[in-house]
Amino acid sequence: MSRGWRGPALAAFVAFLAGLPGLVAVPPLDRDESRFAQATAQMLESRDFTVIRYQEEPRFKKPVGIHWLQAASVSLFSNPEDRQIWAYRIPSLLGAMLAAAACAWGAAAFFGPSAGLLAGAMLGATFMLSTEALIAKTDAVLCGTTTLALAALARLYAEARGGPPSGRRAWLLFWIGISVGTLDKGPVAPMVAALAIAALCAMDRKAAWLGRLNWVWGAIIVVAICGPWAWAVTVATDGGFWSKALGGDLAPKLAGGQETHGAPPGYHALLSPILMFPMTLMLPAAAVTAWKRWREPGVRFAICWLVPTWLVFEALPTKLVHYTLPTYGAVAWLAAAALTAPIGKGARWTGAAMAGLFGVLLAGGALYLVKAYGDASDLPAAIPAALFLGGAGLVGGYMLVRQAPPRAAMTAPALGVAGHATLTAGLAPRLRPLWLSARVETVMAKAELLPEQGIADAPVTVAGYAEPSLVFALGTPTELAGPEDAAQAISEHRPAVVEQREEANFEKALAGYRARAHLVAAIKGLDYSDGKKMTLRVYEAAPGSPQTDAQETGGQP
Repeated sequence: MSRGWRGPALAAFVAFLAGLPGLVAVPPLDRDESRFAQATAQMLESRDFTVIRYQEEPRFKKPVGIHWLQAASVSLFSNPEDRQIWAYRIPSLLGAMLAAAACAWGAAAFFGPSAGLLAGAMLGATFMLSTEALIAKTDAVLCGTTTLALAALARLYAEARGGPPSGRRAWLLFWIGISVGTLDKGPVAPMVAALAIAALCAMDRKAAWLGRLNWVWGAIIVVAICGPWAWAVTVATDGGFWSKALGGDLAPKLAGGQETHGAPPGYHALLSPILMFPMTLMLPAAAVTAWKRWREPGVRFAICWLVPTWLVFEALPTKLVHYTLPTYGAVAWLAAAALTAPIGKGARWTGAAMAGLFGVLLAGGALYLVKAYGDASDLPAAIPAALFLGGAGLVGGYMLVRQAPPRAAMTAPALGVAGHATLTAGLAPRLRPLWLSARVETVMAKAELLPEQGIADAPVTVAGYAEPSLVFALGTPTELAGPEDAAQAISEHRPAVVEQREEANFEKALAGYRARAHLVAAIKGLDYSDGKKMTLRVYEAAPGSPQTDAQETGGQP
């Protein structure tokens, strides 16, 4: 069942099941996802596929790859006017599926098809990758392309040590993975591969097998894939893209904790048991395997893939939880390798305890979300999510302790996928205070105030709330301005959205315009990007007398 293409295909299917429910159900997220999606929508609107923009502002941070993939997805399955976020997320889901499939393919060369399948399935079910699979940004695609490149490199390494033939496709897939990864997120994929190669050469003290990479053709592939856009954006921005990307985005991350995302070394290691859940079950056994079996080619390769890159990200002042995602495939390999030999009592009990603890914590987190942002009507969605997540840790741990590691490694991901799907597709969309922008869009659609409906004058002016999800919902021309601008919009018979803190200034400005606003609805919730409680008031112009106090005629949507 796991031989040939079947193992990678089944691993990809696990990743598909983990990511798809949330991809369809979760509203657009702030802030990165909505910025990426809005920039892609503007590409499709303007037909400028070279310069990345968020409204009028050039977005010179990442290369164009993810935007091209999203644009292709939206063109195939939707259109930019509809603002359907699921269409922008499809490349991320495919990236997660590629990561799981490539992980299985690479691991099979060292540990056999069955272990390869388990490695891919464990990776596809991890909480971090299955979450990135439903977010329209770079990281799932980066994980997929990087894992593909490292798996292809591993195939060449295995062949040089008596493993199965790699075929011509291995070196080709390596360079394609590096090239697309570079076009997606710059230097990360080449860095991971370069560090792994350097570590392997240092440990083996031989590098003849690297000749199989066909370096000249590899350089041609990289230039062919990355070169046209790199040249075009250099010309179009007069070199500004590179100075901003390197000096304004990359350099601050190397110098300090950019945008309050600083953390001390050990941050990634501390969070890994919950981000890798339910693979947490196998982390102690994976560590023991790395320590005791490092001379084996597959284990050595996984160590050289994992350790140098992980140390770089731990040393980097800026830390975000997804940074180490391109190394998760190496952890899955070590976990799969551990399953090919008896696992000691200490590793089994430690893994069971860790999995049980973090499974219970995740279950408690699902129930806490209801207490904080929902009500009793959300419990039918929260309770199954909690049971699945808790069961992934507890049932998997029980099986591991009872000396059934392969069954534990299959059961825990299955329950974890069910828990993640229930959490993201069943519970998360019901937590209404978190989805301010989506609720504003719903209210305005019912009142026929959305610009895309072609009835109310555009654009909408927003005062006191500037999250990208609202720009994505209301359209590119949306004005993010102050209360005076919102009052001017009403005077011009355009809709306005005003946060409660700006209400007094808005009313004062309305009086100056001798305009009258009609309150459509007041929407209370939480801006989770900065933790502030907000009330967004949706207004439309009301003809007639000079400005008077607006009466609340709308309910809570």
